[in-house]
Amino acid sequence: MKTYKVKDLLNSTKPIDDVIVKGWVRTFRNNQFIALNDGSILHNIQCVVDFENTPAETLKRITTGAAVAVKGNLAESQGAGQKYEVKVTELQILGDSDAEKFPMQPKKHSLEFLRENAHLRVRTNVFGAVMRVRSVLSFAIHQYFQERGFVYVNTPIITGSDAEGAGEMFRVTALPAQNPPLTEDGKVDYKQDFFGKETNLTVSGQLEGETFAMALGQIYTFGPTFRAENSNTSRHLAEFWMVEPEVAFNDLDANMDLAEDFIQYVIKYAVERCADDLKFLDQRLFDEEKSKPQAERSELGLLEKLNFVLENNFKRVSYTEAIDILKNSKPNKNKKFSYIIDEWGADLQSEHERYLVEKHFKCPVILFDYPAKIKAFYMRLNDDKKTVRAMDILFPGIGEIVGGSEREERLDVLQEKIAELGIDEKELWWYLDTRRFGTATHAGFGLGFERLVLFVTGMTNIRDVIPFPRTPQNAEF
Repeated sequence: MKTYKVKDLLNSTKPIDDVIVKGWVRTFRNNQFIALNDGSILHNIQCVVDFENTPAETLKRITTGAAVAVKGNLAESQGAGQKYEVKVTELQILGDSDAEKFPMQPKKHSLEFLRENAHLRVRTNVFGAVMRVRSVLSFAIHQYFQERGFVYVNTPIITGSDAEGAGEMFRVTALPAQNPPLTEDGKVDYKQDFFGKETNLTVSGQLEGETFAMALGQIYTFGPTFRAENSNTSRHLAEFWMVEPEVAFNDLDANMDLAEDFIQYVIKYAVERCADDLKFLDQRLFDEEKSKPQAERSELGLLEKLNFVLENNFKRVSYTEAIDILKNSKPNKNKKFSYIIDEWGADLQSEHERYLVEKHFKCPVILFDYPAKIKAFYMRLNDDKKTVRAMDILFPGIGEIVGGSEREERLDVLQEKIAELGIDEKELWWYLDTRRFGTATHAGFGLGFERLVLFVTGMTNIRDVIPFPRTPQNAEF
């Protein structure tokens, strides 16, 4: 007999004799009706037990969380709410679950409680839906780039360089924590460490990705990155996944074209393939928003937000123009912004980015030509010597979702910028070689994958879109 997924049975076009389905009990009512879920779909399938001919001992073991195998016939349901149900002829308990101790009871749990039970929270509808959407988005990313001839590159997780120049990195060392070897001037002697130098977990695969783009033409990375940033916010993780395409001979305009096309493609892919999950998450967000004060509620529902991105061309605006808009905006003049914009050169905050998207332009926005002082060293300096060829994509409800730039391809300018920042040129000799041997215009961007999943699922905390979040003071599971 064939073992079926719940999804296949619920989507069947006709009754089927002799099916086997395995899953976990969500609820068991009246000693007769099992709501069974196997993770393949949001919905449960009802399995009707012949309780009069089932041993009482077996019935007692059909509890929430228990794993069971059901054999029977798929028949049209007599009750409302489902088209088909399984008439059970044989039932086997595969794994018991103590109903009194199982944390995922069939009731509403707070997201905080579920984070404390991250190993079991995926058995709830919310997290099952989020993780299926995450999986589909991940596949869509690979499909987009593979269909367009990009080469998938695995850049190092352990690295000696700080791509962002921010210094917020996790150190990797095999030296003893107590009494490590020291140099003559009393500093830790990393020459005696495993790699013979100071190394860290990567904050970005971009620099290595650039070297491959300058040989393979167009590449992308998709892997874990790490930031030792002590930020206990709903938008930061210490470990997260990054998607970073890099394309030789692309300038900033081509980079913006690629980013817009890419992000609309992957969102459309998820909308088309995760309709049930997204409809459920849309309702979840609506119910959550109802409990907030009117002023704090989002103007758009989840599905409306997704269609907002798919149906609108992204508005391209220079940083300088955006600053003028923000300086003259009502929230700025009335001091409603937490961070008042009073001069050119300010680093925009999420509240400013959302104002531009949601209130002013009413469409996704790409800001470009940022002040050089607030951007990374590798971004191409403009002729005005004040701005760089950088761009950020801003979305409703979330602010920045993509950051990228045209890269500085001129060796002398790049060397000057590295010197200004006090970076040891010897550490980046290999990166500078790409400017010595066949340099050319090239560009790329980075997308924080969890930010994308956050946007597409309508969740409000980034810790709820990754299986096991890593945050300050938390490395459980």
